[in-house]
Amino acid sequence: MSDKKKFAIILGVFLAAFYMPITNPVFRNAILEAFALLNEYAREHVILCLVPAFFIAGAVGVFISQDSVIKYLGATAKKWVSYTVASVSGVILAVCSCTVLPLFAGIYMKGAGLGPAIAFLYSGPAINILAITITARVLGLELGIARTIGAIVFSIVIGLLMHLIFRKEEAERMEGESAAFAEVDAESKPIWQTIVYFFSMVAVLVFANWARPVSTTGIWATLFSLKWLLSGFFLAIVVYAVIKWFSKEEREAWYQETWGFALKILPLLFAGILIAGVLLGRPGHEGIIPSEWIVRLVGGNSLRANLFASVSGAFMYFATLTEVPILEGLIGAGMGKGPSLALLLAGPALSLPNMLVIRSIIGTKKTAVFVTLVIVMATITGMIYGHLF
Repeated sequence: MSDKKKFAIILGVFLAAFYMPITNPVFRNAILEAFALLNEYAREHVILCLVPAFFIAGAVGVFISQDSVIKYLGATAKKWVSYTVASVSGVILAVCSCTVLPLFAGIYMKGAGLGPAIAFLYSGPAINILAITITARVLGLELGIARTIGAIVFSIVIGLLMHLIFRKEEAERMEGESAAFAEVDAESKPIWQTIVYFFSMVAVLVFANWARPVSTTGIWATLFSLKWLLSGFFLAIVVYAVIKWFSKEEREAWYQETWGFALKILPLLFAGILIAGVLLGRPGHEGIIPSEWIVRLVGGNSLRANLFASVSGAFMYFATLTEVPILEGLIGAGMGKGPSLALLLAGPALSLPNMLVIRSIIGTKKTAVFVTLVIVMATITGMIYGHLF
């Protein structure tokens, strides 16, 4: 970093500190909300969501051959295979827009095409079966079906558009792709061992974050009652696999990759959460932007209402499944049907922290195009849905 950039940063920090309205009660409350949101995220998502996701991403970088990723998710893979695999991944990954980031970084940096990687990035938080089920139970079957269809279509269409828009850059990337990660020979161990190892890690992530269902009976309630038993069982398999099936060198490579993802993602993620907390606060609490402004702007089914719902949803942070009770409150306050779907399609898949990290992985231009596509498509879909229903 040049001395001019260092000076500019120092000057910016000084001016921000000098003119900070510290005596203003709204600003003080917003600062408190920012750290409350960070505290909530650290307590509820870092250990059970992000840590397993980092280990899975590190394992992808070390134990999955680049040829395998390119075969199924690369630019030369059959489109119906790559986009099908990417778009339905969210069915089993009950993750938020931030937890999916290390997994996205892992497959993209390993050689996945931009289109399938973006489809995976969107589908991860948007299409998990638990969120869809709760949406249908709490907000109605009609909105649950609309969310399901919209999210699957979005992931594929946005992925294809990103591929088309940046096809020249992606072709150059794929041609110049080298072994960015230190790879372990994928054939050095039976394929069933690799499958069991990855399946168990994903199972730990899924069951450890299994949310309490609305109903106290049925399969979802049963799984919730067994979540820690199932999590412990699959964690034991992971530990056994690491000790018995992998060499010391393989384990060290895995730890290094995991640590690399954590260093790359966590600082930007935490900074983004603080900024989102200052601006919007937590659900049910105020930031600098009053929540009543949001409610007032999302009534009806106008272009403005749908666009505002999409934009505000894209920048807000939603932990896994929290979008449903938040939206329930907004609908009760007068939110229209179209803006409701627009927020459901833009909100869980994006957030300000999420955008900052995506930018560090694929660059500013691609991130801006991705965010714009999500917002525009959510707005249009919301308007169509609002006029039809």
